[in-house]
Amino acid sequence: MKKMYEFSIIASGLDPQAEDFEARFYKAGCEDSTISFQKGHIIIDFAREAESVDEAIASAIEAVRAAGAHVDRVEPDPLVSLAEIAARTRMTRSAMTQYSKGQRSSGFPAPVAKVTSTSPLWDWAEVARWLCQHDKVTQEEAFEAEIVKQANVAIECGDEIRERLSRAAREYKVAA
Repeated sequence: MKKMYEFSIIASGLDPQAEDFEARFYKAGCEDSTISFQKGHIIIDFAREAESVDEAIASAIEAVRAAGAHVDRVEPDPLVSLAEIAARTRMTRSAMTQYSKGQRSSGFPAPVAKVTSTSPLWDWAEVARWLCQHDKVTQEEAFEAEIVKQANVAIECGDEIRERLSRAAREYKVAA
């Protein structure tokens, strides 16, 4: 059964002033997206129907590459602040702060970036998995967070995207 998945691909390498800029994406298979250029980046917002989130993201990345763009990353951003975690989970910032300090439950993941600053960042996939184990987000939300994380790892490492996401999906389902 197909489902709609919404995500963004941040890309570069094409001139947004080119006459065929948007047409290149649509001809390459991005007809289910909105394309914009913001802060020096090409933003392709997808609403892609697919059998699974890994299929949706892999096929979108392939289409963006077929248009001639360089894929920089997939969003929603995998690094999140407590405020972003609260917004994504529809919980309060106060609740997230209490979880992060171990006041509501133990074992909340440690921040992974800006650890020594007043605004640390967490790995969304790790947090989503923990929140799923505590019945605060669905297993599907946690799974989607992991797939976005793995897509970004594949992009960064130059791995074959479909293979990496398919393997991550299988491994996640076995571990769940």
